[in-house]
Amino acid sequence: MTAKLIDGKAIAKRLRTDVAERVRMLVEGGGPQPGLAVVLVGDDPASQIYVATKIKQTHSVGMASYEYRLPAAIGESELLHLLDRLNHDDTVHGILVQLPLPPHIDVAAVLEKIDPCKDVDGFNPLNVGRLAVGGQGLVPCTPLGCMMLLKTVHADLAGMDAVMVGGSNIVGRPMARLLLAEEATVTVAHLRTRDVQGLCRSADIIVVAAGSPGLIRGSWVKPGATVIDVGINRLPSYEGKAALLVGDVAFNEVVQVAGAITPVPGGVGPMTIAFLLSNTFQASKISFQQKT
Repeated sequence: MTAKLIDGKAIAKRLRTDVAERVRMLVEGGGPQPGLAVVLVGDDPASQIYVATKIKQTHSVGMASYEYRLPAAIGESELLHLLDRLNHDDTVHGILVQLPLPPHIDVAAVLEKIDPCKDVDGFNPLNVGRLAVGGQGLVPCTPLGCMMLLKTVHADLAGMDAVMVGGSNIVGRPMARLLLAEEATVTVAHLRTRDVQGLCRSADIIVVAAGSPGLIRGSWVKPGATVIDVGINRLPSYEGKAALLVGDVAFNEVVQVAGAITPVPGGVGPMTIAFLLSNTFQASKISFQQKT
């Protein structure tokens, strides 16, 4: 048995096309051009590449992009002052601070500073709370992408057994809440869970974001289950071979057992940026409606 590959690139492309059309209709209807401000602190190479991709795709859907590249040594108060200015800038509808931040900056203080209505990453505590109680707010992009990928396989998730491996605030916890909202039966596990293998073997859906290359083995997966691999791990180069990008799933094993699976790369990654654009559009639309 070979699993169906869930093509995140193709699905993200369709979402970006839809966002571009909605942006066009908003502007033609007298609304603002959605604007996304991206703040990068320091010179982490991976973050620089990721930010460049976000900026390129922001332009491709007809949105304005505002880029702020700050030195790693910048003081926390200076960063918070910039965010305060962006909060009050009517041309900016979405604010994204690229993580990780230098250790001398309090991440919680930064996330709390971003206006919840412009918090397109969905990390502000107010948006986190709204998601937890089933309210309306901006939701983290990666879990939204995972949900869209899941729904290309399962139109209805109600009653399905789902295991979320990884309990981060960025992916694991919001993903679990989205699954609960779809009436799935959800278990959140992590690297210290005593019988994570047994939990996975009984699951109809496995979503893994644990930061552990090849964690989920073929023997852990129930035949026919759907596996969403959020992991992005860069293995070092050796013997002249280039560094390899792999997920948290032992793909060559699991693809022989699962019913559907996301590849790495080309699975969840493209969906994250596509939903960043979708969240920015949503924020701009709400801002326009509030002013009319």
